Amino acid sequence: MQVYLNGSFIEQENAAISIADRGFVFGDGVYEVTRVVNGSFFQEKEHLDRLDEGLKGLKIKLDQELRNRIPELSRELLQRNGHTEGEATVYLQVTRGAAFPRTHTFPDPEVPATLFLSSGHFKPHNELHENGVKVITVPDVRWSRCNLKTVNLLPNTLAKQQAKDAGVNSAIMIRDGVITESPNANIFAVKDETLYTFPASNYILNGITRRVVIDIAEGLNIPLTTEPVRLDDLYELDEIFFTGTTTDIQPIIDVDGRAIGGGKPGKIVRAIQAEYKKRLHGIA
Repeated sequence: MQVYLNGSFIEQENAAISIADRGFVFGDGVYEVTRVVNGSFFQEKEHLDRLDEGLKGLKIKLDQELRNRIPELSRELLQRNGHTEGEATVYLQVTRGAAFPRTHTFPDPEVPATLFLSSGHFKPHNELHENGVKVITVPDVRWSRCNLKTVNLLPNTLAKQQAKDAGVNSAIMIRDGVITESPNANIFAVKDETLYTFPASNYILNGITRRVVIDIAEGLNIPLTTEPVRLDDLYELDEIFFTGTTTDIQPIIDVDGRAIGGGKPGKIVRAIQAEYKKRLHGIA
């Protein structure tokens, strides 16, 4: 399997970065994961636009010519790895580059950013989409710049591991008494046939799939309110579901051992799943 790293396509096992790379020593970088179906990239521009937002937010300077070549490099990588048929993902990461000695301030003089790309086959979680998942609630202890898709994911991994240790699929994060998102997906709730989701702000990642779902809801004439759902109201919801690039549209049927919506996926999530699948596979 080949990857792209700093100007070269090389075998994954031979890829290496400097121990002074700031992504390694500080988590000083951003990333994106883009879904690919039969060689066609889903929402590619939106992912790259968000990459630009992240680079700007962290003040990382990626050579513009190299930035413009990312779509070309991604497609060549898919070709080299035989991932142009069926479903795949492309992972993209940019860090501030390698500078020694380690300092908390940015390298001076500037150093070239590190650009890394990988691709892999992807198998959708169809059983989870059909049957729904169980989750737990956990405190949202992340920093207050969650709108930036950085590689600093330690609170997310700890929350996901806590869910695994509890024998469930994932977690719902709670900050100041309201639902924000999950460790790796956005969250939508349904009450009385109206959709609710946390507003796009610095406290959540404005997911690409989240934006697609909002557009789908408008097309299906499903009322939508961008307001936080209170923890006090969580267990009385009719439906809850996750959205994400590799999560797709995933119903939640149980929270903290309490059934949601009778313990089975509801009609709103089913309607959104059907429309999303059409868009993902280029039918709509």
